[in-house]
Amino acid sequence: MTGLLFVAVTAVVKYMGPRVPPAEMAFLRYLLGLVFLLPMLPAMRAAHLSPRQWKLFAWRGAFHAGGVMLWFYAMTRIPIAEVTAMNYLAPVYVSIGAALFLGERLAARRIAAVVIALVGTAIILRPGFREVAPGHVAMLFCAVTFAGSYLIAKIMADEVKPAVVVAMLSIFVTIALAPFALADWVTPTWGDLGLLFLVACIATAGHYTMTLAFAAAPVTVTQPVTFLQLVWAVLLGVVFFAEPVDGWVILGGSLILAAVTYITWREAALKRRAITPPSPATKL
Repeated sequence: MTGLLFVAVTAVVKYMGPRVPPAEMAFLRYLLGLVFLLPMLPAMRAAHLSPRQWKLFAWRGAFHAGGVMLWFYAMTRIPIAEVTAMNYLAPVYVSIGAALFLGERLAARRIAAVVIALVGTAIILRPGFREVAPGHVAMLFCAVTFAGSYLIAKIMADEVKPAVVVAMLSIFVTIALAPFALADWVTPTWGDLGLLFLVACIATAGHYTMTLAFAAAPVTVTQPVTFLQLVWAVLLGVVFFAEPVDGWVILGGSLILAAVTYITWREAALKRRAITPPSPATKL
């Protein structure tokens, strides 16, 4: 269900196309989604955040805002399956970042998994054999910025309640996106606003079902199921957007997801606190 909901988000954004600038679409999605923060207000008032925590939340908002803008840009310019496959890179970058900045040990087998993920990326892009579009470049940087966001989320999740982490993300992303949206503003139609509110609703539902899945089973069980999201994305592109099936994209995405699954399994096997987020967690 989580995979279907997140693919539905991509479908709505793809359907909207490039008429509304990516930064504005991202801003309106988060602005309209602020209504879902109302139940979190008591937890936010009781948090009593320190200046350091405010600063970290601000940095996370900046990272995530950059990733969201890049994702919206890529979504309207390259096939859905390619966006979905390359989005699997974010947990791999998180694993690297955890080793560089959080003191995580980067063992040989985890390094091998990272290399396999990068090979999968090369298979998707196939530089020299086809044109690497701006949308592909956007997704490469998108995964990096999302990884930065989730590394900070890992730190904050140990200090404040999950509701506060989610609420602060929505608030700071909205603030960070505002100047970029206003710089290239196109007056949206009521239809555009309705579709973007639908995106906010579906994304919220996706995060809720993902939470239910994690409560029912360990990440080592749920992570491989995220492969279905690539399947749904391919089918969606073929049926509704006339995008051809690209076997190289499926192969590359499978390698990336296999690497993410292995990293997650190793962390669980070593009985360490998971650093790598499940791939759906890097969605909007």
